[in-house]
Amino acid sequence: MQETRPYPGTRGSWLFRALLLLAAVVMAALALSPAAQAAEEAEDGAHYVVPLGKAVGIKLFAQGVLVVGLSDLTTDQGLSSPAQACGLQPGDVITHINGTQVSSIEQVQELLQDLQGQEMALTVTRDEATQTLTARAARCSDDGQYKLGAWIRDSMAGIGTLTFADPETGLFGTLGHGINDVDTAVLMKLQSGAITPASVAGVTKGQNGRPGELRGTFSASQTLGTLYANTQSGVFGYLQDPEAITGTPVPVAEEDEVHTGQATILSNVSGTQVEEYTVEILKVYDDSKDARDLMLRVTDQRLLEQTGGIVQGMSGSPILQDGKLVGAVTHVLIDHADRGYGILAQNMLDQAAQSQQA
Repeated sequence: MQETRPYPGTRGSWLFRALLLLAAVVMAALALSPAAQAAEEAEDGAHYVVPLGKAVGIKLFAQGVLVVGLSDLTTDQGLSSPAQACGLQPGDVITHINGTQVSSIEQVQELLQDLQGQEMALTVTRDEATQTLTARAARCSDDGQYKLGAWIRDSMAGIGTLTFADPETGLFGTLGHGINDVDTAVLMKLQSGAITPASVAGVTKGQNGRPGELRGTFSASQTLGTLYANTQSGVFGYLQDPEAITGTPVPVAEEDEVHTGQATILSNVSGTQVEEYTVEILKVYDDSKDARDLMLRVTDQRLLEQTGGIVQGMSGSPILQDGKLVGAVTHVLIDHADRGYGILAQNMLDQAAQSQQA
């Protein structure tokens, strides 16, 4: 039998060579990870994030209950509207009843039954100011339940697009604008919330004068991340598993680096597939409001054929220019389906930091 001799330089072991190879693979993987790339590239002073463009489900539970409308009740004494009588208005947020904090419709209903029409103090937030109203619930003759005669809402859910994630901290931003109540346009005050996996099942194509929308489904049981802020500049939170972030980190552009001309957006308009589409930035506004820092027009024929341009559900789609994240899509122009507004990415990051400090 021929003697097997050790290969020179391996200390006589194939295992040693295998370990060296494994170490090289691990080091290469670490060097290519988004977090490692961001840490290395951030030496230039820029903030690096991973642009995403992925559709997600967004669940938001309000801080208090939002009054979306008032109504009359049928009682044994005739029609009654306790909510209107005590001064409640659509857009008010009821945060406490007799000092007890309320955060759900069920909790309000339970307290009203316990009080059985006794006088109570409602703590209400209106236009960022807090006031106390005195009310008595009325007993409805239809079902015997005590009610205020107010339509209230405690949560919202829908589909949006993830704009970016910080590979070092797991911070993410989505939508580029706030979540407002559909009836009162009041910004929902966040108590808790989460993002979940979503899939786009279909598209209602946008037309001039009639905005389109993405139709999709999202998981109610699986959570990708939790929310900590709902602001006029976006919705922010932290991913549960930052290591799940895939993609190449890019620097966030400063305001003076954003210019008119060619750009691209990342968007998820079918299934779970994220694709890059060409757009043109038509205008950059010097002093904008309501998350409208720039105007863009879709030029990619593929996207125009699929959606007609910008549609509801694409809010949050990251806008890239010159290798940097410059912003996110926020609104569609109703009269021009191929056009929309966007917010600067730096403004989103600034708001995310301010909301953490508040």
